[in-house]
Formats: sequence, structure tokens, C-alpha cells
Amino acid sequence: MGRITVRKPILTLRVDGEERRRPDTLAVEEPLEIRIGGTPLAVTMRTPGHDVELAAGFLVSEAVISRGDEFSGAIHCGGPGTGGVENTYNVLDVTLAPGVRPPSPDLARSFYTTSSCGVCGKASIDAVETVSSYDVSTDRATVDLPLLASLPDLLRAQQAVFDKTGGLHAAGLFDAATGDLLVLREDVGRHNAVDKVVGWAALHDRLPLRGTVLQVSGRASFELVQKAAMAGIPILAAVSAPSSLAVDLAEARGITLVGFSRGQSLNVYSRADRILTSTTTPAAADALADMLPR
Repeated sequence: MGRITVRKPILTLRVDGEERRRPDTLAVEEPLEIRIGGTPLAVTMRTPGHDVELAAGFLVSEAVISRGDEFSGAIHCGGPGTGGVENTYNVLDVTLAPGVRPPSPDLARSFYTTSSCGVCGKASIDAVETVSSYDVSTDRATVDLPLLASLPDLLRAQQAVFDKTGGLHAAGLFDAATGDLLVLREDVGRHNAVDKVVGWAALHDRLPLRGTVLQVSGRASFELVQKAAMAGIPILAAVSAPSSLAVDLAEARGITLVGFSRGQSLNVYSRADRILTSTTTPAAADALADMLPR
């Protein structure tokens, strides 16, 4: 596995004229090429570590697999070329289980992009609904408001690599009823961090992730809501704003979407019935959920 952090010399300048040279710890960013049976599928810029989880989560998000037993295994290989090429741990070849249809070449071409690229529009929302294996809208999970508001601090407290670098996003999966942290992953890309969480769940046969909250650093994009929907996660919370398309998709799939979760307040953009306040009882939440369109 490649290094997660590196040390680099830097120059710190202050407006009062002070200068300081010192080493600094940086988060590593390197490309990972995901292959299926030797055929390139996608390249993403990621922080090395938990690459197999990342690949499994990516395949869940893109509807290539929906269960862990459809993922037979993966191995790092030496990259372009043949024998004698040093293994950089930046190429991962995945083997799907017998009977699992590999992605089409057209799908592979569409993913050979930078990690920030995506698609948008109603067609994208319809596509998620068409290929998703799990109906998140029927999940009866609820979460107490104080617990939900505490998750960003709980997430931050467990970000070991962020403490050293200040340069990583995080995604943490919590039990909605107890607040227990099930898994946390860090990465230079928040979508990669989420893929690592989803991949962990797939490889541990925990899909769909009913009764959970996915707390992420940064904003909530369409892509993150898509990944939550594909993994069966009913509640997605972010510390910053969601995009308009993220809200549209959350509404369409019945996901509780929370943004600006900071301190003692948060904004709820869809399916607020899952959040229990001091004036809400579980029975009232169930009654409200029954009135909502499926």
C-alpha cells in the first residue's frame, strides 16, 4: 500500500514580516485505476488505503454489484506494461463473482474522467431510481435531533489523518438509534470516502444499510446522495450546503437530507419525519411517514 502522508518543506509567511521554514505533513493524492477482469473501468484521484473497499463501494454506487458476494476479490498489479513493472499499488484489478455481468465498454469510457466530474439533470435522477436495488423511502429509521447534531463533532474527533494534514474529507456511518460509529474513512475526495464506507459495508454483507446515518464533511452533492441511495442509507447529513440536484434526488428517493449541521442547528431538506425533536414522538413520526408519497 502507498503512503497516506508525506513530509514536505514549506515556507510560512506572516504579514508582520516573520518567515519560517519547516517541514509539513501533507495528505497523499495518487490515481487509482480500477479494472474489471483486466479491463480498465475508472480512474479516481484518492488517498491510498482501503482501495478494495473503495472499488467495492464504487461498483455498488454504479449498480455493477448490489451485494458483497458479487465481489469475488481484488489484487493490486503493476500498472501499464507487463513483467518487471514496479507495483505502485495504484492499479486494482477486481474479479466479479461468476454470473455477475461486467460493465459495458461504454460505461467504462464514461468513468475515465477526473474524480470531480459528474452528470446532472432529471435523467440522472431517473437513472438512480431505475438501477437502485433498495427502496430507501420505506426505511422507518429515526434519529434524535441532539444525537444528529452531535455527529459532526464525533466524526471530527476520529479523523486521525486530518489531524496531521488538515487536508482530508471524512465519511462516517453511524447507527441512527444509538449513535454508535460503525466505520469511518478519510480521503482527499469525499466521494471516495463514501465509497470506502459503502465498500466496507458490502464486503461485510451489511447492505442495505438500513437504520443508519451517513455523516460527511463538506457539502452534499448529487453524487453523495446517489451513493447513499444505492447503499440503502436513509439519512445523509453534511456540515455544508447541499446542491439543488442533491435535494431533488433525496426527495425522489425518500432520503432524509441534512445540511449545515453545525453546533446546535441544522437544516433539513427532505424527509424531516425521521428526525425526532422534543415535540415529536416515534408514533407521530410514523404517522407522518404514512402520509408521505412513496
